[in-house]
Amino acid sequence: MIPNVLTIAGTDPSGGAGVQADLKAFSANGAYGMSVMTALVAQTTTGVSQVHEIPPEFVTAQLTTLLDDVRVDAVKIGMLANAEVIRAVVAVLDRYNPPNVVLDPVMVAKSGDRLLAAEAVEVLRDELLPRVELITPNLPEAADLLGEREIAESAGMPGVADRLAGHGAKQVLLKGAHLRQGASVDLLRGDGAAQYLRGERVETTNDHGTGCTLAAAIAALRPQRASWEEAVREAKDYLTESLRAAGRLDVGRGHGPVHHFHRWW
Repeated sequence: MIPNVLTIAGTDPSGGAGVQADLKAFSANGAYGMSVMTALVAQTTTGVSQVHEIPPEFVTAQLTTLLDDVRVDAVKIGMLANAEVIRAVVAVLDRYNPPNVVLDPVMVAKSGDRLLAAEAVEVLRDELLPRVELITPNLPEAADLLGEREIAESAGMPGVADRLAGHGAKQVLLKGAHLRQGASVDLLRGDGAAQYLRGERVETTNDHGTGCTLAAAIAALRPQRASWEEAVREAKDYLTESLRAAGRLDVGRGHGPVHHFHRWW
């Protein structure tokens, strides 16, 4: 059965991140994609110029209208923009209890533009985090969530993952790309155990939307795989190939997108 997978996120007109990237990653990984918008973002490969936040009442309306009709096999949550939208999403999760919820805590765009209000970080950590199955922060996002200084060595990753678990995270995929060491090192923590997942570091400036794409691929794969570990490993391989093939695209003057459909084009 083909899984139905929902993204709850903001937009990216350039197609490299946000809802547009999520739908591409869903399709590339064998899932039927659906979307609920939380914000309309005027952004390209060079940065964000404006954000129009969707009223929380309309976020709720989009979600309940969809969930009253369609079976949802997994959910990927991205940009939520503010505390009111976070609480609207939490209320819907509590009401419908969809399976396989993946949270990519989108806080800052690749360009450095902030996409989550600073005062909403605590709400995301304390109210949303305990209601998801997997969170996929990079090291700056993890530090922001915990109110800590960002770590500089991979040896500190298990402690960060443990502290996120202490806030209710059931599974943590802590992404270590910001360490800038030889290999790409992530840490997957679940069921009290943690393991490093090492992968190739692809040197490219076409890395816009990598976090969105990875989380969306995991959400698409989880209903089709036996475990979170299997879904995460396969999603990481997919992202690596998407990065390796990204130079075949010519999109924008800044951080270009990854090549979501490298297997077919």
